[in-house]
Order: sequence, then structure tokens, then C-alpha cells
Amino acid sequence: MATQSQEQAMTDPNPKLDPDPPTNTEKDPSDWVSGNDPMTGAQASYLKTLSEEVNEPEAFAADLDKAEASRRIDDLKGRLRAGG
Repeated sequence: MATQSQEQAMTDPNPKLDPDPPTNTEKDPSDWVSGNDPMTGAQASYLKTLSEEVNEPEAFAADLDKAEASRRIDDLKGRLRAGG
């Protein structure tokens, strides 16, 4: 016999299947709680690669925070999509 909480869990819609996910799934980097933390290793690697691909090595700096690294990554990705 299922408990009330089990029955509720079985009837709750799966948010992963929602065709219209909430609009807060992407925050502006300046609003990040951890935005002032140093960029991650993955961000550093990706930013370094992108900066080399667009021939702008100065776009990479080892001392960036997460938010600034994210902004630069987005900018460089946009330039690559636009053709440089």
C-alpha cells in the first residue's frame, strides 16, 4: 500500500520533461553568487582554446573570476559563430 507522499511523488510532473522550462535557467554572470570566485580549470582551458582560435591571446588571463571568464567565453564563442 502506497503512502500519501509516495502517491504524491508518482503524480508530480517530471520537470525534465517540461517543454517550457522556467526562464531562470540562465543567470547573468554578474548575478552569480560565486561569480567572484576564481575561474574553474575547465573555464581556463576553454577560454585559452577559444582565445587561440580567434587569434586573440590577450582575451585569456589566468587571474579572471568565474563571471568574467564566462562573459569572455560567450563573447569569443559568438565571434567564432559569426566567422571570426
